Amino acid sequence: MRAEPAVPPEKLAAIRAPFLAAGAEAVDAPLLQPLGLLLDLAGEALRARLFVVQAEGGAETCLRPDFTVPVARLHLDRGAASGRYLYEGKVFRAAPDSADLPEEFLQIGLERFDSGDAAAPAADAEIVAIAWRAVEAGGRKDLSLWLGDVALFAAFVDGLDLSPSLTARLKRAAARPRLLQAELARAGQPAAEASDPGGLAGVLAALSPAEAGRMLEEVWSLAGVEPVGGRGPAEIAQRLVRRAEAQRAPALTLDQAEALRRFLAIEAEPADALAAVAALAGPKSKALKQALRIWTQRLSHLSEAGVPIAHARFATALGHAFDYYDGLTFEIRAQGLGPDRPIAVGGRYDGLPTRLGGPAEAQAVGCTLRPLWALAEDAR
Repeated sequence: MRAEPAVPPEKLAAIRAPFLAAGAEAVDAPLLQPLGLLLDLAGEALRARLFVVQAEGGAETCLRPDFTVPVARLHLDRGAASGRYLYEGKVFRAAPDSADLPEEFLQIGLERFDSGDAAAPAADAEIVAIAWRAVEAGGRKDLSLWLGDVALFAAFVDGLDLSPSLTARLKRAAARPRLLQAELARAGQPAAEASDPGGLAGVLAALSPAEAGRMLEEVWSLAGVEPVGGRGPAEIAQRLVRRAEAQRAPALTLDQAEALRRFLAIEAEPADALAAVAALAGPKSKALKQALRIWTQRLSHLSEAGVPIAHARFATALGHAFDYYDGLTFEIRAQGLGPDRPIAVGGRYDGLPTRLGGPAEAQAVGCTLRPLWALAEDAR
């Protein structure tokens, strides 16, 4: 495993300072995290980056790949309506490409949780501004801010007047380029004519989730299969059913696919990008217009917070590897590192606390950065 060099103490203190100024409580998270929970919340794309560990008692765990989920669980366990939490520690990522080495590196981050009456655009601006000031403290001069919004994509899809099943499928694919491209490739094709999924998926679809799980366990037992990876039989059964149903669900029309392609191609200065989105509004654009109004507020707050909006870029296709983001997304990049190695990332994930058993009105936004990448070359 490749462990990165230590960050000089004086530079680390400078990068840490904007987080400390936010008045957040310092917290930690266990080194071992539940594998199944992370896969469920963060998405299958994360699987290839995890170090899986077989814990005592047979439960599958993994080395901590990120702090957001465990910090959200900590907040909910406390039962508080709001909270700010600062963390600093090592995370571990396996290499998806065999040519790369797995990594152990330092992260610093801040997670903010609010009740439903909080002003989300102002909270978003605060988090982006903290991340920007922290990255600037590292001394690099080649920085750029990139903005996006998963909720804007969802609102645009709602405006296309699609079937409920296709709308839900596209929203699930929002942060997964390969799935989106697959949907675009299917455009204009008729749905499968079969009235049921067929095969094993067809049998499982007729059962309750618990019954389907038990049947799948019997199949595994007969075949001598030992499942791994943190997924339970009931969940795997339902995923098989959903995949089969998706194959016979309606596809995008050619016009709808073209509208989505134009939307996903937008990349410009924020005001120009949002104007381009508005120009593509579909027949039912109420949600999209509301999302654009929120962005007007958000840009105002960002400017007031000292974030260089005039030099920022807005990309409608900007997402993150973790599926739990459902609103604002942002990255702070360095030209010398390239777009695949952002120094800081973050965004809004209001749905995550609810999926963990929290209240439906919960709001959550946060950021995390890699201090070593924030350093100018002469400071390393």
